[in-house]
Amino acid sequence: MFGQTDEYYMRLALAEAAEAYEAGEIPIGAVITVNGKVIARAHNRTEALNDVTAHAEMQAITSAAEYLGGKYLPDCTLYVTVEPCPMCAGALGWSQIGRIVYGAPDTKRGFFSYYSPGRSPIHPKTEITSGVLEEECRELMQSFFKKLRR
Repeated sequence: MFGQTDEYYMRLALAEAAEAYEAGEIPIGAVITVNGKVIARAHNRTEALNDVTAHAEMQAITSAAEYLGGKYLPDCTLYVTVEPCPMCAGALGWSQIGRIVYGAPDTKRGFFSYYSPGRSPIHPKTEITSGVLEEECRELMQSFFKKLRR
């Protein structure tokens, strides 16, 4: 498993997003790795838990911290299908996660599209990569909202 590509892990996050889709949740999935090992998988559960904070990223952060036995994730990478919102970006900053990889941008509610580098809650050492499997991530979201509107 070590040495897999960003696309490999994003496909795992897409599988989580597909689970959310099937459950009637906004289809966002997340995977957290450390040293090439998947330590957390999650998808949105806001409807199931009746909790506005139950975003995929928040669920994954909690699971990874539990797995590692500590609240900081500097050696971890988060793969998430859609650009994190401000709430999730804040939590990621507090976790000091080492790297964030996301698929599709969220031009309405995404954090990275709007932050000013000097005012970002993201840890200064966190590396950010965007656009990994962007089209597939975007298509899943668009499909969900088209279905919802019918």
